[in-house]
Amino acid sequence: MTKTNLELDASGKSFATGLLPELITTLRRCGPGDLLAVVSKEAGLGADLELWCRFTRNTLIETTVESGRSRWVIRCGEAPADGSADRPIGSRLWLYTNFDCNLHCDYCCVRSSPKAPRRELGLPRVRRVASEAAVLGVSEFFVTGGEPFLLPDIGDILAACTAVAPTTVLTNGAPLVGRRLEALRSLPPERLTLQISLDSPTPEVHDRHRGKGTWERALKAIELAHAEGFRVRLAATVSNDEQAEEFKRFLDARHIDEKDRVIRRIALRGFAIKGVALARADLVPEVTITADGVYWHPVGADDPDLLVTPSIFPLAEAFAAVRRAFERETEHGRRLASIFNCA
Repeated sequence: MTKTNLELDASGKSFATGLLPELITTLRRCGPGDLLAVVSKEAGLGADLELWCRFTRNTLIETTVESGRSRWVIRCGEAPADGSADRPIGSRLWLYTNFDCNLHCDYCCVRSSPKAPRRELGLPRVRRVASEAAVLGVSEFFVTGGEPFLLPDIGDILAACTAVAPTTVLTNGAPLVGRRLEALRSLPPERLTLQISLDSPTPEVHDRHRGKGTWERALKAIELAHAEGFRVRLAATVSNDEQAEEFKRFLDARHIDEKDRVIRRIALRGFAIKGVALARADLVPEVTITADGVYWHPVGADDPDLLVTPSIFPLAEAFAAVRRAFERETEHGRRLASIFNCA
């Protein structure tokens, strides 16, 4: 179920019996892009909501039914133009190797933590994915979790991916020691990028979200990766524009190239209780594979609303399923809002 900023229980009311003033009052509390859910046991309300959205230039982006109650999700304001042409579906392939993590970040969009079940994708499946991806136009792999470097065979997993396409592995940096570091040294540095999470120029904000001492460990991992000859991309997850600008100044002062920085807002998914509310219609699809199946986008790879199919193989059919789902979105007159960069 898509998280929303506000929820309005229609309580059996219709537009003819007093719902409209309540809807307008609630929408006035929303900012552009916020999501509002309207819940009712009257399924026929959907037609009125769709027509009302069309005339008021808001966007009805999702309808679900559960236990006899319908739930409509409305985005405040129209979606910007479709940005999907900039990134063809399947050109970037995401692999969630696992969901367990050494940290418990309070905004993790897929609920990873030291207590989370591993739900491992596994080396045999990764090798098959890489083999089939080679003929499907995949130009880049993104390996994420959880924390991928908790896996004892992460070196073999990354070797399978880098043999087919340039690969980026997302990490908090803390496990880059011992045999994991040795495995890293065996990989071709020209084919592998380490995307290391660093949320703020100083420890305060980063450690508040990720745990005491994690900022220092991330900084050491960045220095280590550079010393080993790997390209490093820095990724910050921020709460507001002020934090984003502060981090940009930090990167500018250190002459970090634009292509080696990712600054993204907290998504209202997983553990997050505040952030940018994102439904399927808000996201340009990026094929994402986990042990549970194929998902629309990595930001919701633990949420049923973004599951496209539980069948990973054959990979060509999984890609086709995502494309068909995308076509259904556009057939309903929806335009995907933006590319939400996780990397």
